[in-house]
Amino acid sequence: MPEFIDDEDFGSYFETFDHTAWRLETRRGYASDRVSEKFHRWSESGVLPDDSHRPWCRNVRRQTAAGKRIERVRLVDTPLTPEQRYLLASAKANNAAGEDIRTLRRDEADRLRLGSEDFWLFDACRALVLHFDKADEYLGAELVTDLARVVRFCQLRDAAWHFAIPHEALATEAQ
Repeated sequence: MPEFIDDEDFGSYFETFDHTAWRLETRRGYASDRVSEKFHRWSESGVLPDDSHRPWCRNVRRQTAAGKRIERVRLVDTPLTPEQRYLLASAKANNAAGEDIRTLRRDEADRLRLGSEDFWLFDACRALVLHFDKADEYLGAELVTDLARVVRFCQLRDAAWHFAIPHEALATEAQ
């Protein structure tokens, strides 16, 4: 079993990186989304509230104003899962704050052999691998500084980013 960082330390990585924070999102859904009020409202109405004031968006604006980049690639299925449709719809606020979220079809990710690890890569020198159980419940984040693993995450980033498309290209499927 990997050693997890303290949950309180998790957020500090998004405030202390120097240049880039990059994520590969591989899950078909997240339990935390399925139980959220925001997800339930969206499921019933198809409308998301303006939540551009939440801490994540405030930090993204702060970091990108300082010249840093926050990017992610989300793997999506055909057809999209309800959770993926929700995440595509909710990406609008993140992108407006300055995060660059792109999508990649799972069959393309499989062709590229991206694997299933869900992770954040910071400044191409350390990573947080997010661990989940079979019910998509978040278990914790493992700090990775081992050079060989970090280099592999950089390779995954480069391949995914090259083939990913802006989230807007799939956003109509989220509606």
